[in-house]
Amino acid sequence: MTSAPITTVVVDYGGVMTNPLDETFAAFADAVGVPVTALQDAFAKATARHGRSPMADLETGDCTESEMVERVLAELPDSALPGGGGPDSAGPGGVALKSPAGAGTVRRGLDLLGGREFGELWFRARTVDEQMVCFLRSLRRFGYRTALLTNNVAEWGPRWRAQLPVDELFDLVVDSSQEGVRKPDPLIYRRLLDRLPASPRECLFLDDLEENCAAASGLGMLAVRFTTADEAIDQVVALLRSRGTYQVRNRV
Repeated sequence: MTSAPITTVVVDYGGVMTNPLDETFAAFADAVGVPVTALQDAFAKATARHGRSPMADLETGDCTESEMVERVLAELPDSALPGGGGPDSAGPGGVALKSPAGAGTVRRGLDLLGGREFGELWFRARTVDEQMVCFLRSLRRFGYRTALLTNNVAEWGPRWRAQLPVDELFDLVVDSSQEGVRKPDPLIYRRLLDRLPASPRECLFLDDLEENCAAASGLGMLAVRFTTADEAIDQVVALLRSRGTYQVRNRV
């Protein structure tokens, strides 16, 4: 049986069109003066307490950014705060870590942000991969349809859209925060496919998480696990040359 030609390339945002998530996470932890492991543990404990990852709830609109922050900070031990979380300690930039009676860890933790939003600090270390931007532009020049399937946050829309030329790069954007469902739930992939003039067998999907690639494969899409831009571009170009209806003359 002849394989269907690939006409559409679907990509993830964070970790594919940007630098890796672990880089952003580490930079955020450094900015607020909390050890990475302590912050990771706080996210894990918040997940166990609420039965769902705080980031997952944020990405589907089931909680706000401030609610997500409070869930995580509630699990952060005083020992993880700069200066041990004492009333006279100070955070990055000399921000006082106030500890009024009865305020608890959440109040002390919020002072770590220095009155700034979580997203502001998060996006300080989130950079766009210009190599991938150039590659998508080349795909579009050669006639391929492109789409973005992203687990993202409603409050962060202006931030990530300011970094990436969304309207230039994509024919379609499907955003978990607008859909109320996130990868790897098959429902969000079906919504993507319903809005594309292409069958699953005509779609190549690129994501940095194995579980998201497995979900795409389960629906009949050809999935490629993203590791680095160089490796991903090489893999995608090889597949498009073997199954595409258009030529890709060079890598970028």
